[in-house]
Amino acid sequence: MTDIIYINRETKEREKEKVPCKSCLEFLYAKNPLSRLFCAILCKIPLLSRFYGSLQTRSNSRKKITPLIEKYQIDTSEFLDPVDSFASFNDFFIRKLKPSARLITNGNDVAILPADGRYLAFQNIHHEQGFLVKGKKFSLEKLLGDSKLAHKYAQGSLVIARLAPVDYHRFHFPTNCTPAESHLINGPLFSVNPIALKKNIDILSENKRVITQLKTHHFGTILYIEVGATNVGSIVQTYEPAKPYAKGDEKGYFSFGGSCILLLFEPFRLQIDHDLIEHTHSGLETYAHMGQCLGRALSPM
Repeated sequence: MTDIIYINRETKEREKEKVPCKSCLEFLYAKNPLSRLFCAILCKIPLLSRFYGSLQTRSNSRKKITPLIEKYQIDTSEFLDPVDSFASFNDFFIRKLKPSARLITNGNDVAILPADGRYLAFQNIHHEQGFLVKGKKFSLEKLLGDSKLAHKYAQGSLVIARLAPVDYHRFHFPTNCTPAESHLINGPLFSVNPIALKKNIDILSENKRVITQLKTHHFGTILYIEVGATNVGSIVQTYEPAKPYAKGDEKGYFSFGGSCILLLFEPFRLQIDHDLIEHTHSGLETYAHMGQCLGRALSPM
């Protein structure tokens, strides 16, 4: 079985990801008729994901919390609420953290990482086609459902954050901004794990996703895209459209499951931090926390 290796941004060490149900993922995304059939049934029928997600809201799902914390060594000292206060597994999954648990990088010209997760970063997406699957292009037009918008960002910067089921699943604004109304594009709920993405890069532009335009002073208009994944039937927005927000303020959260966030910047607006670019070019994700530096504005206005 293929190991998923990433670089921990804080320790700068390579680490192997502990993937829940890894053998199931490899079976579902294998290239054989039986796997394709099961994958289609599980990922293309939203009712199944909603049903499984609903099971995580029941009180008897609480019994899974402590074993998961112990297995994946999750730091409970960061939790805003004590573990025994969670009424269900989903309450644990959408947990809030203490404000002191994540430090926000200062500077109006500094954009931050919007979530805890494993990051890929591309300074110019036009030059990075085939970045996950060699020879296969990633379609911005398909992702955005808008040819004019796709053209505007065709040579912009792209940041992908992959959240694993064990991660903190609330997401935040990367800079001071005024967000517009979010726009839902319905779709299936394929896994966004690298095991799946390396089989089919189109997952990112096919899955259920929500697009929000963020108006900013230093970075132009940022496209903030939440992508649902297997067992994530709910992408919840907690912000109010047309209201100004500060960098690091909460935008929303994912209910139970793995998930993914994409940030698209206009061309020549953002200089992404070197380590994120370097690791991506080496074919490795970077594990990092919300609030850490993503990059700096190239053209302050």
